[in-house]
Amino acid sequence: MILVPAIDIINGQCVRLTKGDYDTKKVYSKSPLEVAKAFEGAGLTHVHVVDLDGARAKHIVNSKVLEAIATKTSLQVDFGGGIKSKIDLQTAFDCGASMVTLGSIAVSNPELVLEWLETFGTEKIILGADAKDRRIATHGWEQDSGIDVLDFVKNYTQKGFEHVLCTDVAKDGMLAGPSLELYYELIAAMPDISLIASGGITTMDDIYQCAELGCSAAVIGKAIYEGKIALKELENYQLEQN
Repeated sequence: MILVPAIDIINGQCVRLTKGDYDTKKVYSKSPLEVAKAFEGAGLTHVHVVDLDGARAKHIVNSKVLEAIATKTSLQVDFGGGIKSKIDLQTAFDCGASMVTLGSIAVSNPELVLEWLETFGTEKIILGADAKDRRIATHGWEQDSGIDVLDFVKNYTQKGFEHVLCTDVAKDGMLAGPSLELYYELIAAMPDISLIASGGITTMDDIYQCAELGCSAAVIGKAIYEGKIALKELENYQLEQN
């Protein structure tokens, strides 16, 4: 299972929110690049970068931060937040994103998302399934689509999506453990999907449990910033897997 530390960006700074609430913003670093370099130094290979300004503005805002991380580290960047048009998508790839996660646009414009999947391929496009009370949440998690998360993922995997990043909004930033039951349900219903667990991971035990369930990757955010999981522990985990 791939370990994917998260960098969430507001005003060019590295922040974390609680349950996606912008009013809970806590700044952890004024230099997302330095944070990314620390991840790289710990032997991590991937990073999940979220443009929270972009998620609200409905277009990419922090492209320069993405470009700095992508060009000045060897990390593979999965980028999300604010991708609503082909221009945004191209900007993300031009700035060095290895892959993009599409969430809100997959609700509002499925035809366009499927067109992008065909153009760029399944290794470049990840389906973002952000669930709040089992319903897909959009636009920085501030809107409820009313669509059941299982139905949403099933529909898109039947149309060719292979990689799904699922965040349980209620767990995000709470340091209370991941949504293992939801992940189990998704993998049981769709055994062939590559499921990326996100939200609530607090301990190394949570990471082992996600791996045991069959998750292909796990996104780790606040647990790193609050010192619940040390970068050395993540480095050791990766060495164990090799």
